[in-house]
Amino acid sequence: MDLYALPDRYRLILCDLWGCVHDGRRIFPGVPETLAAWKQQGRTILFVTNAPRSADAIRAQLLALGLDPTLDDGIVTAGEAGLAAVRGRPVGFCGTAADLADLTARGLVVAEGSYDELACAGLASGETVADYAAELAAWRDADVLMHCLNPDRIVHHMGEVMVCAGALADAYEALGGRVAWYGKPYPAIYDLALALGGNPDRDTVLAVGDGLQTDMAGAAAFGIDAVFVADGIHAGEEPRFPAGWRPVATVSGLGTAAGAGA
Repeated sequence: MDLYALPDRYRLILCDLWGCVHDGRRIFPGVPETLAAWKQQGRTILFVTNAPRSADAIRAQLLALGLDPTLDDGIVTAGEAGLAAVRGRPVGFCGTAADLADLTARGLVVAEGSYDELACAGLASGETVADYAAELAAWRDADVLMHCLNPDRIVHHMGEVMVCAGALADAYEALGGRVAWYGKPYPAIYDLALALGGNPDRDTVLAVGDGLQTDMAGAAAFGIDAVFVADGIHAGEEPRFPAGWRPVATVSGLGTAAGAGA
C-alpha cells in the first residue's frame, strides 16, 4: 500500500506517536511529508497516544520536536481518558512530578490521606516494577482500584527502554489487584477519538501504529482497519496479530511512502 495514496474511503486517520512519528528525541524522516500528503487529500488526522498526560502537554512536546501543528487535527491521550473517569474525587497517585503537575492542572485531585483508588501514570526513569513490590502489595491488601493511565508496557525513549504504567498494572493484576485500563486497546480512547473526529462510520477510519498489544489489538477489537509500522517497538520480531484479523498493510515506517500489503 502506498501511504501517499490511501484508499479514498479512509477519511479519519488515528495515528500513534511514539515509534511512528517520533522517538522522544526527533521526528522520524519523511513523516511530515506523509502527514502533509494526507492533509492535502482532505483527510482528518488525529494523534492517538497512550501517553498519561494531557493533550496540551503532548502538543508542547511535538512543538519542541519541531512538528508543524497544522499537520494534524487534534490529540487524544490515555491520560485524558483516565482523567475523565476520576476527575472530581480524591485518589492516590503514582507517577513522575511532571505527570502530577500536568494532571492536577487538568483537574486531578490527589488524596492527602488514605485512598481506595489510585491514578497510575508511570514510573520514573531508571525505575523497575520490582522497585514497587512493597507498594503493590500494600495497594492489593487495601483493595485499591488502580486506574492505569498508560497501558504501554515499555517505550523507546531517546534510545533508552523505559518501563511504563502498563507493566506496573500487569504486576498488580498478577497479585490479585483490581485495574481499570485506559488508552489503546481499550474502547474509551477510541470513543473519544471518534467523537473528536465527527463520529464517522468505522469503515472510514484507519488506525496507524506500531504496537501489537495496543494499536493492532485495539483496532481489531474496535472494528477499524489498521496499518502496522513494523520498525517501531516490535522491530525485528515476527508480528502476531489478533486471531482472524490482519492489518490492511505493513510498512517499515510512517516516513516510507510505499508499504507492503499485509
